Amino acid sequence: MVDRTHNLFRRGLLLAGLLIVGGLLGGCGTNADFGRVRPSLRTDDMHAWVGAAAAVNAHQPISNYRLTDEERLLRDLAYPLIEPPYERQRWISVLNEYGVSRAWQTGWYSIDHKLYYRQLQGEAHRSPSGQYGKLNEDIRNDVERVPGFFSVSAKVADLDGRRRQSLAFISELTREERADALARITENALVASWVCRSMADRIRSYRYALERLVIATPSPLAVDTERSLTLLQSRIAECRGPFPPVPPTFAIISK
Repeated sequence: MVDRTHNLFRRGLLLAGLLIVGGLLGGCGTNADFGRVRPSLRTDDMHAWVGAAAAVNAHQPISNYRLTDEERLLRDLAYPLIEPPYERQRWISVLNEYGVSRAWQTGWYSIDHKLYYRQLQGEAHRSPSGQYGKLNEDIRNDVERVPGFFSVSAKVADLDGRRRQSLAFISELTREERADALARITENALVASWVCRSMADRIRSYRYALERLVIATPSPLAVDTERSLTLLQSRIAECRGPFPPVPPTFAIISK
């Protein structure tokens, strides 16, 4: 009885959140190019939760400092690279985008690589050519997103390196100030690690789906999809920059 009441309460919260967001949408579509929320619906800190979630998952403290413009952009660009592609068109995606339905993000830290293909197959109305098209579209969207994220990540990493060095020269530095600065450095690095891991998971998912489509419904479209996947892999290799390789779990950065 308790579990049933809890589930009903949770559904009520989600419904209330959806109604609130629905008022913001004003009947307009939610997504722009590459599945992003339209600029008119965005708020400055709508993705601030990304850094906090990464810190909590790694059992690290959350900084009390406000986000810089670069840190805010880092989280904005990270979000579509950590949200599973099959979530982008679901009714819940707006709540996910704004960080309202926090329970929906818990599974994004480690994704079953077979799930993407199951979701693709689950859309009964989609023809084999449509499935190839959807797969290729999702891959190409990531190809476009990755360079921008890692460009901003490199800037944030550079600024955090200077911030860490500056701590030794700040007069009357309090313990709380030092802790907040180091916590923010950790958050930023964990966001980058989260994206790295997510992209590794995606490539594995895309590869699994493509191989299954090839043996189930062979098509010349597989060649273009393979090229897109190869391009995505090369983009990730080029954009890693100063960041460490994808860890099996989130790195916990010592302070």
